[in-house]
Amino acid sequence: MPALPTRRRWLRWCLVGAIGLSATAQAAVTTPSTTTQADQAMKQALDAARDRRWNDIDQAAIEGHVLAGYVEYHRLRSRLSTASAAEVNDFVTRYGDSPLSDWMRGAAQTRFGELGRYDDFLAISDGEPSSTIRQCYYYTALLDREPARAAAGGEALWHVGTSQPEACDPLFATLEDRGVLTDEDTWERMMLAWENGQSGLVTYLERGLDDTWQRAINSFDTVRGNYAAVTQVPLDLGPDGQASGALIAAAMHGLIRADTEAALEAWRKISPHVSIGEDRRHQVEHDLAFYSMVRNIDNNQGWVDTTLPRLADADLIELRIRNAVTEGNWANVARWSEALPPEVRAEAHWQYWLGRASEAMGDDAKAHQAYRMAAQNRSFFGFAAADRLGQPYQLEMADTSVSTLQQELTSMLPVVQRTEALMRIDEEGLARSEWFTAAARDTPDQAAALADYAIRQGWYGMAIQTTIAAKQWDALPWRFPAAYRDSFLKWAEVNQVDPYLLMGIARRESAFNPRAASPVGARGLMQLMPGTADHVARELGISAPSTAELFEPQVNIQLGSTYIRSMLERYRGNRIAATAAYNAGPHRVDRWLATAPREFDRFVESIPFRETRDYVQAVLAYRVIFESLAKQGDTRGVAMLSQAERQGDYDPTLIARN
Repeated sequence: MPALPTRRRWLRWCLVGAIGLSATAQAAVTTPSTTTQADQAMKQALDAARDRRWNDIDQAAIEGHVLAGYVEYHRLRSRLSTASAAEVNDFVTRYGDSPLSDWMRGAAQTRFGELGRYDDFLAISDGEPSSTIRQCYYYTALLDREPARAAAGGEALWHVGTSQPEACDPLFATLEDRGVLTDEDTWERMMLAWENGQSGLVTYLERGLDDTWQRAINSFDTVRGNYAAVTQVPLDLGPDGQASGALIAAAMHGLIRADTEAALEAWRKISPHVSIGEDRRHQVEHDLAFYSMVRNIDNNQGWVDTTLPRLADADLIELRIRNAVTEGNWANVARWSEALPPEVRAEAHWQYWLGRASEAMGDDAKAHQAYRMAAQNRSFFGFAAADRLGQPYQLEMADTSVSTLQQELTSMLPVVQRTEALMRIDEEGLARSEWFTAAARDTPDQAAALADYAIRQGWYGMAIQTTIAAKQWDALPWRFPAAYRDSFLKWAEVNQVDPYLLMGIARRESAFNPRAASPVGARGLMQLMPGTADHVARELGISAPSTAELFEPQVNIQLGSTYIRSMLERYRGNRIAATAAYNAGPHRVDRWLATAPREFDRFVESIPFRETRDYVQAVLAYRVIFESLAKQGDTRGVAMLSQAERQGDYDPTLIARN
């Protein structure tokens, strides 16, 4: 059938979804009392299903509920040992638009693999699984059916520097018996384990080598205790003389990190003579160049500059430019900017620095051209380039209007109904899974409808994640919603701070998910650590917030805005330094100011932590977007930085107090 026009295709998608709703589900949408009773029964049934209390489930009460599949999921999962592949595939098909489908397939793969039901495993699979343990079962299942694929998959699983699940043991044993995995493979994995600091795995693998490997093991023991002995490694180790390359590459890995200057001296001695393969040689030289530049080893710089064009790695050239910017060596900034791959060189970031270098060297025409290219981009350096040119910022904002009909049809979609129901029974995690599964699979039109719906429901974090999943980078009203605007404006006024800076920080920290929690313990919209929150609360003379209270937007914004105010006071109102301190801590920023370049752009580029460097750029660009959106997308009169922030000195005089 010919492709439908975009709008017709979208309407068809909505109508099919709406028609697919059961009568019970549609009634639940329009009858609040029925919804409440059905949701209560569903919540009780789901809790019972998780605990396998099947007798406590009132099946009649949940029949036809949009979430009935969740109870069915737990029932089927509980009996996967005896369930057939056909039953699993039937479930996967019926719930194909829900994360339940992938979850069931994954659970069944694991159980069928554990039981050695390899025919059934393959019957429910749709290609290589994502998890390692399921990959082990997958390639074991293929050993007799597709031996070449099994061998390739098994070798990939073998050649890692960490222990693999026991599920891989039958696969590895069979491949060893068939001669696919050899002693050379064991030796190479042993070297990978050594690089990775996995001493237990090294010992285990070493025990699997016979006496013909003793000379190689002796050399390994020597280098293991002294990386610099890499220059003494014989070039004919192993039964076939193939073991030397892996040992030398692994020893260089350690020596580069321990003593980069000595590592280059050693590499110069052995490089012309050693045969280690192009991939290993590239990795050694990449690491040498990277650590030489990160550690600013002057004696290595000549080798680095000679080697970079041959390595042709954009990340290394970017680091070289960054170092040249920090040094103020504009000739090198221009030289290495031109060495970037064309698609990277065209980015606003590097066009900006090409413009700065050209301007410093007196080539105003080239500088103007570079700034114009950079200023077309919505980013920190794009906005900085626009400031150089004295022109308004370019937002590149897409139209996000959605018709009333589209909105009504979207509200009737099964994924929306399930998400709404999960929200009503306090299953926010499952609701997010439903939503993001749909957003990742849908067409741009469908994802746009979901993003619009999420915004109208106040699901700001979900709207943002929807645009990310759908790569809707220019849908600014959805990517940067006016979330919790009243609270940000209130506490910005109380603390006399820039409200758009607060919004930018919260957007970067949590993507406006008030329930966000980081692995290290940061909580809420502005990702406050409990210790920081306690300290700020004491300064305010209020009770220290509980962990639960940090997830409350009002509390989190109050404390976060107070903390950023203290950072602004510390750095004389400078938002660049204060934002860096919010991310990395003020003591680090104080140290950076002691040695950093004085200009604002060079200071930002010289921040040694990539996370903080990116963080500062993102937050300040975000604040421009929030302020512009507050003016209906008009950037006239919007300034990313104040005159003092653009022209002031970034040195210890910026520190008002410690």
